[in-house]
Amino acid sequence: MAIKINQPIIGYQVASDETKTSAPAAVPQPPRDNVIQMHERLERPDLLVGATYKIKPPVGDHAMYITINDLVLNEGTEHQHRRPFEIFINSKNMEHFQWIVALTRIISAVFRKGGDITFLAEELKAVFDPRGGYWKPGGRYMPSLVAEIGDVIERHLRFIGMLPDAELDERQLKLIEEKRAQYEARTNEVTTGKGAFPIGAQLCGKCHTKAVVMMDGCMTCLNCGDSKCG
Repeated sequence: MAIKINQPIIGYQVASDETKTSAPAAVPQPPRDNVIQMHERLERPDLLVGATYKIKPPVGDHAMYITINDLVLNEGTEHQHRRPFEIFINSKNMEHFQWIVALTRIISAVFRKGGDITFLAEELKAVFDPRGGYWKPGGRYMPSLVAEIGDVIERHLRFIGMLPDAELDERQLKLIEEKRAQYEARTNEVTTGKGAFPIGAQLCGKCHTKAVVMMDGCMTCLNCGDSKCG
């Protein structure tokens, strides 16, 4: 007797006298989820959710407002998630208007392509201004205005869950506090509050914060815990 197979074969078993007399085992079915992923053929809906970030770089006289709008995929299901769809940058300063418009259009096009877009933040943060960068409040160094735009995109990707949280765990925080206390005890320099670091601290190559001091013969960052000695 001919048997018509309508589904792909995902396993087999050799027939024996025992298997012939026993009931046939249930064949597991592959999951069938109609999960929508981000791709460029998705049309822009009438409503998008997003966030606006304000930055005030010292290289300009006016603040810049960066708005990133997200598309909510698989809304109302267990697969619901947000993905960036477009970005806008607005400011009273029109000096950088042309390249900012070009940059936002390119970034928005990459957003709509889907896939892994987290590389955008790292690429933008690696852009250095030949005239030199600037310091943000708290002692964090930004190599360029483009790098700060990349930093904002990274913050937004963490906010919607595309990147893991960068917060330090309890063990790392405890280690940093111990290192800070040891340094203060040796040098009699008091550093109080988050973002307050010794005056002679150097720039950290990992977190771009001026918080690297010499501890036990090794350069150690009092902000992120990075150490040249591991």
